[in-house]
Amino acid sequence: MSSESGGDGPKPAGCQVLAAESGKGAQTAPFAGDRAGESLDGEDRRWMRHALALAERAAAMGEVPVGAVLIREGEVLGEGWNCPIATHDPSAHAEIRALRDAGSRVGNYRLPGATLYVTLEPCPMCASALVHARVARVVFGTRDPKGGACGSVFDLLPPDQRFNHRLECQGEVMAEECGDILRRFFQQRRLTHAQETLTAPEGLAADNLLMRLKNPHHAGRFLGKVSDAKVSDAKVDTEGSKT
Repeated sequence: MSSESGGDGPKPAGCQVLAAESGKGAQTAPFAGDRAGESLDGEDRRWMRHALALAERAAAMGEVPVGAVLIREGEVLGEGWNCPIATHDPSAHAEIRALRDAGSRVGNYRLPGATLYVTLEPCPMCASALVHARVARVVFGTRDPKGGACGSVFDLLPPDQRFNHRLECQGEVMAEECGDILRRFFQQRRLTHAQETLTAPEGLAADNLLMRLKNPHHAGRFLGKVSDAKVSDAKVDTEGSKT
C-alpha cells in the first residue's frame, strides 16, 4: 500500500487531510444514530449513514461519491472519501484513504478487530488492501456491477483459503440510499456535460461532435442528448408563444 505524499506543501482544496499530515486527529464527519440499545443491524446502519456523509464530501468536490469509515469498539479509527482527481492519485479510493488515516492514528498498518463501512462495493485494489490490513469485517452499501470484488465481478471478499487472512463481508446495507447518491451524481454530470457541449463555441462544439460521432456508442448517447435538449427548447418556445 502506497503512503500519502509527505511534506508541508499545499493540499488540494477540500481534500481530506490525514492525521499524520495535520499533526493532530483528523476531524470526523457528523453521523446520525442513537448509540444506546442498537442492534448489530442498527449499528451497521448508523455507521453506513456516517459513510454516506463522507460520500457527500466527495460529491461536493466533483469526485465520485463514495465514503468509508473504519470502526473498532464503537470508535472511529479512520475516514476516507474518494479523492483521486484532486490528489492526482489513482489509489485514493475511499477505502484506501480510510486505511491510511487509521494507520496514521494508531501507528500501525495492521488493524485487527476493525470493521470497514463503505458505500460502494470495494474494487480489487481495495479488497486486497483490506486483507493486508487484517480488517475483521467489511460492510458495503450498493453493489458495483462493473468492478466489485465482493461477488459482483470478482470473488476476493470474503477471501478464500488462498489468502493468509479471513474476514467477514456483508453487502447491500442501505443499498438504495448508497446507490441513490451515485445515480444523482452521474445524472447531474451527464446533464452538465451535455449543456456545456451545446453551449460551446461553434468550432469547439463541431470538433467535439465529430470526435464523438466516430465512436458508435458515444454517438448514440450524444445525439440522444442533443435530441432531448432540442425537444426541451421547443417546449419552452411553444410555452413562451402562448403567453
